Amino acid sequence: MDAPDFLIIGSGIAGLSFALKASQLGNVIIVTKNIASETNTRMAQGGIACVMNNDDNLELHVKDTLEAGAGLCDENAVRTMVSEARKCIDELIEIGVSFSGSVDKMDLGLEGGHTRNRIAHVKDFTGREVEKALLAAVRKNPDITILENHMAIDLIVTGEKNKRSCLGVEILNEKTGEIQSIYSYKTILCTGGAGQVYQHTTNPAIATGDGLAMAYRSGAKIKDMEFVQFHPTALYFPEKPVFLISEALRGAGAILRNKWGVSFMEKYHPLASLAPRDITSRAIINEMRDSDSDHVSLDATHIQAQHLISLFPNIYENCLNLGIDITVDQIPVVPSAHFMCGGIATDINGRTNINSLYAFGEVACTGVHGANRLASNSLLEAMVFSNRAFLDINLHWKENQLSNPFPGKEKHTNSQGNKKPEINKINNLLQDIRQLMSQYAGILRLPHEMEYAFEKLMALESEAKDLFLQSKNTKEVIELYNIAITARLILTAAIRRKISIGAHYLEHIPFQADFKIDHIHAASIEVR
Repeated sequence: MDAPDFLIIGSGIAGLSFALKASQLGNVIIVTKNIASETNTRMAQGGIACVMNNDDNLELHVKDTLEAGAGLCDENAVRTMVSEARKCIDELIEIGVSFSGSVDKMDLGLEGGHTRNRIAHVKDFTGREVEKALLAAVRKNPDITILENHMAIDLIVTGEKNKRSCLGVEILNEKTGEIQSIYSYKTILCTGGAGQVYQHTTNPAIATGDGLAMAYRSGAKIKDMEFVQFHPTALYFPEKPVFLISEALRGAGAILRNKWGVSFMEKYHPLASLAPRDITSRAIINEMRDSDSDHVSLDATHIQAQHLISLFPNIYENCLNLGIDITVDQIPVVPSAHFMCGGIATDINGRTNINSLYAFGEVACTGVHGANRLASNSLLEAMVFSNRAFLDINLHWKENQLSNPFPGKEKHTNSQGNKKPEINKINNLLQDIRQLMSQYAGILRLPHEMEYAFEKLMALESEAKDLFLQSKNTKEVIELYNIAITARLILTAAIRRKISIGAHYLEHIPFQADFKIDHIHAASIEVR
């Protein structure tokens, strides 16, 4: 296999949309640790935020985003994202995404934190349709190769601490156990989020913080990791996988009710059931505590049945399979880990502090989300900044090739870390990390409890690191170490953030609007 011009880690909306454009400049390899369609993108139900109605405007979308971000958004990044949204929608339509409604009048949904209907969607399975269309276009492209069931282990970096360059990535072939180094002019991290750090998450099993941990180990700057967004309404059904109940259902009129059937969100926010996600999640936890209940309910039974089924066929079918008919039954829901607002620090063009290493999508911290993401800005962010990264690279492509030479073939390095691990030990360590994070670094936090959890976590990470160094040719071990590092980054930032803000809420410490707000950066390390 020849070394590619572009090496992309991840096959969601960020990686696929970039690959299609980068293939105009050279050959592309996409590395994905599962089948290519298994991504966070595919799980997205709601849609893509975009100003398209006459009663809406860019300033309102900017304002809603800044308010949801609780004072920590980069306003320039937000304005860039909002102003380039329509171009992204048009690109998706061009490759075959059929959004609900007509070309002339799109059916725009309403979600939490938005003051206007501006969510372009494909019923309640938008992510699936976007992923399907992008993947089909990528598979037709002769200049793009997808390596499925291949897992990135570590970045290949060179140079001094403050003048580092990325030359490629160490890759594990999961079927053969072989480790190989693939070099490229540009390495792109689009690995998605890290919901698997917690016991309950709306994310798929692949969301183990791989890109974050790899970048951190190689010296990339990481910031705002304390802001983990919990989605307020995940289906509560013990012993079954977590299933997301889209915020769009509340946008269509569904109401949150407590144990006694009383609508409660009016007590917490003027937007009631459509309040921003951090506020809604905390309100649900409060109601559960007050009523000694393990869930609240989402009531859509007052919505005309056929209309409800037409708008939300995916939710209707999944609930019905569990014996819940959403046209007559209230849906039991609880908050669940959903989205990383922080991540690898990048500029407005997706560049990291490591030369030739770009990051965008959920793995990156572009500044648009601040302390709490506005609903349906995530797919939009991925497309906008992947496009900006392409334009940035294209501007100096020939110069980049001359200034960043890389070895012209793969180097096989399977002599390191091939001890067979004990699967029970991996599972036990994973369970311990997830319990700690869910109990002490979730929706409601206490400083002294986080300090306790940090001491426990350091010991668990040490064990995970030992396994990693012994068994680098095992996917489960790599994921365990990445989860351990990501958990520590979240917990460290949470301990350092001394005030309540956005998705970081310290019990008994109220929000302080006049407090000086700044970003919390993680100090990078090297493990090699």
